[in-house]
Amino acid sequence: MYHYTTRPAQIDDIDAIATIYNHGISDRIATFETRLRTPDDMRATIDHPQFPAVVVCHEDAVVAFASTSLYRMRDCYAGIAEFSVYVARPWRGYGAGTVAMQALIAAAQARGFWKLVSRVFVENSASRKLLTTIGFREVGIYEAHAQLDGVWRDVVIVEYIIRSNLSNLR
Repeated sequence: MYHYTTRPAQIDDIDAIATIYNHGISDRIATFETRLRTPDDMRATIDHPQFPAVVVCHEDAVVAFASTSLYRMRDCYAGIAEFSVYVARPWRGYGAGTVAMQALIAAAQARGFWKLVSRVFVENSASRKLLTTIGFREVGIYEAHAQLDGVWRDVVIVEYIIRSNLSNLR
């Protein structure tokens, strides 16, 4: 097993983050996006005071990242964040995604979020396994959620409740 470190994402990480995200776009396994992103495109991913983003490093190289973003505009959803996690191709299957998500959950907890949500392609078994292993719950499927390369794709809806940030969970 590799030794990883985690830390909040920084502007100096933006090139690595763009490269890793572009792996996900090119591989067609993790996002509906089709246009490769520049570092400037990815700046908002890490440059928001409310929504944490973390990187996973092996030695000095960023090998994965996870980030949060706005779930919905309405005030009642202020404690819920959407999340994304991406791992560089050579590092997939070596625990970097798990480390990224554990660090992101801790960062979201520290910021007062009570829930993380996302959608995962139904056939992305690696991501689904990673998320269920660390406590995410699959709550349903959006059928024909969007098209990728002209094909309608289904996604699994996932959620993680940060119980320590809830005062009255049933």
